[in-house]
Amino acid sequence: MTSQSHRFRIGVALVAVYVVWGSTYLALRFGLEGFTPFIMNGIRFIVAGSLLFGFLRSRGTPPPTRRQWWNLARIALLMLVGGVGLVTVAEDLGVGSGVAATAIAVMPLWAALWSGFFGRWPQRLEWAGLVAGFAGVVVLAQEGDFETTASGMALVLIAPMFWAFGSVWGRRLDLPSVWMATAGQLLAGGVILLVLGPLRGERITEMPPLGAWLALGYLIVMGSLVAFTAYVYLLHTVSAPLATSYAYVNPVVAVVLGLTLGDEVITGPAFIALPLILVGLGLVGLAQRRPRSLITETAVPEEELRHPAAEPSRGYPASAQSESPPS
Repeated sequence: MTSQSHRFRIGVALVAVYVVWGSTYLALRFGLEGFTPFIMNGIRFIVAGSLLFGFLRSRGTPPPTRRQWWNLARIALLMLVGGVGLVTVAEDLGVGSGVAATAIAVMPLWAALWSGFFGRWPQRLEWAGLVAGFAGVVVLAQEGDFETTASGMALVLIAPMFWAFGSVWGRRLDLPSVWMATAGQLLAGGVILLVLGPLRGERITEMPPLGAWLALGYLIVMGSLVAFTAYVYLLHTVSAPLATSYAYVNPVVAVVLGLTLGDEVITGPAFIALPLILVGLGLVGLAQRRPRSLITETAVPEEELRHPAAEPSRGYPASAQSESPPS
């Protein structure tokens, strides 16, 4: 593959994670007009995971072992249930999509802290980013959307803790090849959500409107297949700061879409909190940068991306160290 086509694919993948994952917060809000939080995400992940799993098996990719399924289920419980699931519940309780995306943008800061427990504590510049980011969250707590429900505020602040821990911990587990791990995590998360949904009292008593079905379809195709696959490609072809730079852009996309398409309103505190959070993220990202090409020296070769089973013992990092939860 030529250098020009390689850069083109990277550019397309970056646009996908920047725009699509930023838009899913609003799509969740539209989907909640006909579906309940856990059931909607359960359907979404199972459909997306089944499509990807079936495609991979047709190409001869080995399925996860029993141990790997167990590891994928634990990661999914943290990231897809504790991360995406709780964010959706928060939006169902009245937290605006733009505000939710802004709060979730502290993901790299939590990941930096969790990484410390696994042997890598933040540097000085990263600590400065942590302070700025948490200051932004404190200011954001004064935003009108948060004031509508204390429980929604708590959930949207807790969710990135689960996702970040799953991201850091998952890098140390035995997982199948890259794409199969993606499919397995989606399937495991979908099953868990569909079990927990009815247990927490979720019921769909009437046919959801067309808008909710369209939102669900968008989340399945664009959020869970296109963007997540694009992220996996970036994770294995570019540096971690570049691959996870969408965390800086998603809040801006979500806020703009919420204001223009979702009829959401933000007040003064959000305008102060958003720059603080983005400054914090920027400092953490700056501390992780190295004086080398954005294309990593240890990137997975193109042929291994097409045939990930070539190195099944490597394991697949569930997400990057500083990933924020795609909704």
